[in-house]
Amino acid sequence: MRDTVDITLSVEPETARILANPEVRAVIATEVDRLARRHAADSLMRAVAALKAEAHARGLTDEIVDEELADWNAERRGHQPPPIA
Repeated sequence: MRDTVDITLSVEPETARILANPEVRAVIATEVDRLARRHAADSLMRAVAALKAEAHARGLTDEIVDEELADWNAERRGHQPPPIA
């Protein structure tokens, strides 16, 4: 069984009656997990898009950003990037 944590959600009375069924709760819990993860991924993608727009507004191109990220990753891994021709 996967690790889970109980949470409390406020729902309408009819929804609470439906969720009294453990099988329904299990299905709903799976959907809540999926929705929460998708929301987190969407939030990350919006943040990346905002950073990219800011970089473009400052005159950086995708190529410059890609080169900078490659250099940064290489430094973190202890590798020197090949010289730019």
